[in-house]
Amino acid sequence: MAEPRLSEDGFYYWDGSRWISALSPDGRSRWNGYAWIPAGPMAPMAAPVYPRYQQPATVRVPTPWTKPMQYAVAAWYALSGLYVVSLPFWMSGVMTQAFNQSFQRQSQLNPNVSPPPPEFVSSMASMMSGVLLAAAVIGVAICAFIVIGALMRWTWMFWAVLVLLGLGALGLPINLFSALAGSTNPGNFGLPSWTYWLSVAVGIPGAALMIWMVVALVRYGPWATTNTTASAGTATAPAS
Repeated sequence: MAEPRLSEDGFYYWDGSRWISALSPDGRSRWNGYAWIPAGPMAPMAAPVYPRYQQPATVRVPTPWTKPMQYAVAAWYALSGLYVVSLPFWMSGVMTQAFNQSFQRQSQLNPNVSPPPPEFVSSMASMMSGVLLAAAVIGVAICAFIVIGALMRWTWMFWAVLVLLGLGALGLPINLFSALAGSTNPGNFGLPSWTYWLSVAVGIPGAALMIWMVVALVRYGPWATTNTTASAGTATAPAS
């Protein structure tokens, strides 16, 4: 008589074509191939092991627009840094002249009011020069940091630059209106009209750069880079 073939837990036997339960109908006995014996506790069936699915890693790869955009942003903010450095040298005189015009205008409108002493005008001019100098230092530091971020292609720097350029583009119509108003009424008090025209000239390339970045964002992604799946031989997803 052939030796019966039982499963490891003894609860199944092989009949030559398939596995059949060795338990009795009431579950209290099991067939060991020779006789019915009391059934012990059934070992729990091991859960099937499936290969673990791993989400494929994605990386951003540059496109033909990426390097030109990086260099354009870096060059723009390098020039902006030079522009900020020059502000204390020529803007302080313009602001002092604007203060003097304001005091003269007030004296003409109110001849009974004594004009401010020269020391007050001088202190205001000195304070304005200090403010411009501090703003220049902070502005140069920000521009240098943006240049580094553009060359390193930091994603968060792309969004920061886009916000800064967007704010500059919002001020472009205001500067244009002020420039036209100053040219039409040169006698009115305020900064010279050429300062507004200078702001318009500076703002137009910035607005163009912002539009290019928005188009690149819609077409590709930040810094004109696209997402691609890294091929690392990961397991395929189980069918659902």
